[in-house]
This record gives sequence, C-alpha cells and structure tokens, in this order.
Amino acid sequence: MIKVYGWPNTRSLRVVWALEEAGAGYEYVPVNLMRGEGRRPSYLSINPGGKVPTLMDGDLVLTESAAICCYVGDMHPASGLTPACGTRERALHDRWCYFVLSELEQPLWTMVKHRFALPEKRRVPAILDTAQWEFTVAAKALSARFGNGPFVLGETFTVADILIGHTLAWAQAWNISLEQEPLLEYSERLRQRPALVRAQEREKAANKEAPINV
Repeated sequence: MIKVYGWPNTRSLRVVWALEEAGAGYEYVPVNLMRGEGRRPSYLSINPGGKVPTLMDGDLVLTESAAICCYVGDMHPASGLTPACGTRERALHDRWCYFVLSELEQPLWTMVKHRFALPEKRRVPAILDTAQWEFTVAAKALSARFGNGPFVLGETFTVADILIGHTLAWAQAWNISLEQEPLLEYSERLRQRPALVRAQEREKAANKEAPINV
C-alpha cells in the first residue's frame, strides 16, 4: 500500500487530497516537524531534505507535492485528475501546475521564510512588501483564466486545481486578501469538495493537537 509521510498545515495535504479524489488506499504516516522528526536519520534516509510530503509506493520514493499528485493522477486515470500524456489538455494542465509553483506560490513562501522559517539573521523584512505585490500580480493573471467553467481547465477538476486551491487557501490563512471575485468563488467551490474535507480530517486525526488551517 502507498505510504504518505506528512504533517498538518503543510503541502502534504495536496497529496492526501489527490489520493482521496482518486479513491486510492494509502497509509498516512505523521512526521512531527515541530518536534524535529523530519531531521531524524530514519526519515532523512527516505527524504534527505527532511521535508514533507514523501510518498512511498513499493520501491519508489517520491518527493515534491506536485510530482506526487501528478503520479497519483496518472496511476488512477479514471479519476480524471491528470489528462492523458501527449494531449493538448495535458499541456495546458502542466502549464498551470508550473505556474502555481513558479509564480503563485513562491511569493507566499518568500513571505513565510522571511517572517519565521529562516534563521532570524537571514530574514529580510523589507522583502515582504515586494513579495505580496508579486502574489497580487500572479493572482490577477490567474483570475483572468476563469469564466469558461468552474475549474482551471474548464469543466474537469484536476491536480492543477488541487495545487491552486491549496495555495489560495494558504494566502487566505495568512490574511492576504483575494481581490478578484472569480478567485474567491473558485476557492470556495474547492473548499466544499468532499475529498478535501476527508483529507483534512485524515491529517487532523494523525495528530489531533495540530490545527487545520486550509
């Protein structure tokens, strides 16, 4: 059975969400980052970066949330989470996945790093305003996509929506407002998906002391 190593309030929720959408069986293995479990030799032997998520499927060890979600979609084609490779739809899907990672998420991650994640001497508070501006620009570009269906590819929910939805929820959790009405409506649609609710509960059950802010 697939194993997912994760922790609440991290990108591992994307993977659990994808697995729930696909109806796949999996074991959730909590890695308590707050207690330093990500730096233990036993975990570093699996993921040398000490981060989550990590997926194990037999002898395959896969890191990076977007890559894992796409793997889940490809392994469960009936879910529709990833269009078939080599198609126009897959090219558009991958475009939006890469957009999330390079344009939409990065300003948010920059803000997190320079607020608390980096050692204090490495933080540059002056960068926060620029990072927020970058996120606003990316959100505006994303908003222009909507109008021809409820999801980023139109009528079909895909991994790209998981990545976008999680990132937008992250922004809202940090009190970064979404100024575009289409994004607010889109984000709310995703929040109501039963698979997301199940994924949140699965992570919450792994450590009931950890709040879920997604």
